[in-house]
Amino acid sequence: MRTGMARSYKPPKRECKQFSFWVESRPGTTHNSNSGLTMRHPAFRLSALSFAILASGAFSTAHAQSGDEDTDANVLAPVEVQSSATASKGGLSEAYAGGQVAEGANLGILGAQDVMETPYNVTSYTEQLIEDQQAASVGEVLLNDPAVRVARGFGNYQQVYLVRGLPIYSDDITYNGLYGLLPRQYLASNFIERVQVFRGANTFLKGAAPGGSGLGGAVNIVPKRAPNRALNQVTLGTQSGGQGYAAADLANRSDDGRFGIRLNVARRDGDTAVDGEEAELSMAHLGVDFREENFRVSADLGFQKHRIDGGQPSITFAAGVPVLDTPDADESIGQPWTYSNSNDVFGTLRTEYDFADNITGWVAVGARRGEEDSIFANPTVNDTDGNYTAGRFDTAREDTVTTGETGVRFNFDTGGIGHTVSVSGSTYELESKNAFAGSFGGVAGNIYNPTDVPPPAYTFSGGNLDHPQLTVKTQFDSVALSDQLSMLEERLLVTLGARYQNIQDKSYDYGGGPRNANYDDSALTPTLGVLYKLRPSISLYANYIEGLQKGQVAPDTDNNNNSVVNGGEALEPYETQQTEIGVKYDGDNIGGSLSVYRSEKPIAGLNAANVYEVIDDQENTGVELMAYGNATRNLTVLGGVSFLDADVDGNDAIGSPDTQANLNLEYRVPQLPDLAVDGRVIYTSSQYADEANEQKVDSWTRLDLGARYLIALGDSKFLTLRGRVENVTGEDYWASAGGFPGAGYLTIGAPRTVLVSATLDF
Repeated sequence: MRTGMARSYKPPKRECKQFSFWVESRPGTTHNSNSGLTMRHPAFRLSALSFAILASGAFSTAHAQSGDEDTDANVLAPVEVQSSATASKGGLSEAYAGGQVAEGANLGILGAQDVMETPYNVTSYTEQLIEDQQAASVGEVLLNDPAVRVARGFGNYQQVYLVRGLPIYSDDITYNGLYGLLPRQYLASNFIERVQVFRGANTFLKGAAPGGSGLGGAVNIVPKRAPNRALNQVTLGTQSGGQGYAAADLANRSDDGRFGIRLNVARRDGDTAVDGEEAELSMAHLGVDFREENFRVSADLGFQKHRIDGGQPSITFAAGVPVLDTPDADESIGQPWTYSNSNDVFGTLRTEYDFADNITGWVAVGARRGEEDSIFANPTVNDTDGNYTAGRFDTAREDTVTTGETGVRFNFDTGGIGHTVSVSGSTYELESKNAFAGSFGGVAGNIYNPTDVPPPAYTFSGGNLDHPQLTVKTQFDSVALSDQLSMLEERLLVTLGARYQNIQDKSYDYGGGPRNANYDDSALTPTLGVLYKLRPSISLYANYIEGLQKGQVAPDTDNNNNSVVNGGEALEPYETQQTEIGVKYDGDNIGGSLSVYRSEKPIAGLNAANVYEVIDDQENTGVELMAYGNATRNLTVLGGVSFLDADVDGNDAIGSPDTQANLNLEYRVPQLPDLAVDGRVIYTSSQYADEANEQKVDSWTRLDLGARYLIALGDSKFLTLRGRVENVTGEDYWASAGGFPGAGYLTIGAPRTVLVSATLDF
């Protein structure tokens, strides 16, 4: 059973055999040595939930099949169970000491890579961390990363992740390596086995992000798979405001270990810690995998419905108005008639086949159908008293996404040099139907004294909100080639590669009108990475890698309504360059990294002749320090610090703090071995909300405290009680600025929030 307690030491690495596990010092707890998943002792299955009926049927089928095999003369021998959503031969990488991060991650075309053997900067956060912190979403998991902060995108409730001062839209995170499959606004943590954060440009590894972000990093979500032992887990919880939470996590494998199935269902509903804000979430995820000696397949089917009513809006300060004190975070400024509603269904299929000992091919496909509707009224503060005005903006959106990739990887030697050559191709297609309506004003109030007003009447519209029509059609295609060379008895590793990317983007008038823009361009993005193992515990690395996003389209008029000379012209794809050097350390119990990087990002605008073109660059220079593992037998550490200088023509870029720091400590009480307490401090220095650096946002520090306790109930039943207080001091603060290029809207940080939960393993 998963107790949520971190490992007190790191066991030696070994080959993973069927049902191999190691035991902690507490009764009833086992861990899968391969995947880092905690194993639950088999018992009876949950039958109260309707989804469990489906799961039980699948489990019964798997066992029936294995029973038939046992009576056959040609009995299939048990296989090594190293299941993973990527269908890779090596399975899911092990958790590092402490259990909060993993030893490796998936790096796109390069496949699964050990952190100590890749010349890139990546951290993989585990399911154990998610459970122990009661993290509800991807954004809450990423709060543990010193190089990442969470903002809002496009002025709505969509999560945006700022990595090295540059955004990753939630549209542009990958799901098991594929773009565009996850819900755009919000992703519940119940889907997640690992959250993998790649810091830096990454087009060569994964292809250009179709949403136009990801120049500063990438986020990949690894879905859950069945561990080696039966898993039966139910969780009930609540938080400040009265929001309730219920979830079930069920899994099993066939007797021979070849087939696994895992089902997750969850429901959240009720008021949040913000007065006037309500949130609702329903999700279900089914993950299956099958393994033969030379063939592996993994598949997912997911559903999520997410709604926010009266949510805390983003706030913009008008030009010339300084950023004021943060309003009371306990009370929503949002109007009660504002909301955001989204429904998504998605699925993936990934297979791997070993043509020979040194040749492996793979194919992955995925699809998503998403629907969204919303009403927003985001305030613009117009004076130093906090008075604001707002308009109404209604949206409707329907997305259809299909995506896939295929490739082959083979190993060979030339003299004393080893080669791992990978060739891959990928495709992505989006058809998006959109409509909008709203008013330019009609809402007024004060951020320090929120009042409710009726929704204003529409004064503009585009399309039909009830029946949105096609407005965007996007297609990304790419081919990539890499060669990873190993020399000097594998102490020197060199990565060479390049990706050729074609970007097509067509826009249509709202309401089913004709095509009004057509973007079609290509670019080649190379990479070079070098890693040298100074000793088994120390790796030195350096890399050059590029990012890519489609160029912007010149507007027809400027801010003064003057015609732009090249209005409607699409600029060439933006190519960014990044260089990075660093050192990685693995001391078995403590690991970490130190890196220094520099990147350049083009910025488009109008020149003196009123021509829209690339007029400047944003230059980011930074230093990052990361540490994780067991500092002592009973003390686990996770944290680091990030220093960033994001320069645009002598000014700081919007939403780019100079310093970000995180420290998470977990202490297992020796006198009470089933009790663990933890504390997390998050610090973000001041930043700016405008390009002229006249609107300064104050620094902030947040303290979170938590505890958990394991109770043995007998008969292989265990209860884990968790309690957590986030923002213990109740500080009101501006959590972020921006989230969309050129936008300086601010997000209010969450108020003091109490979370409690009980998890039963049986």
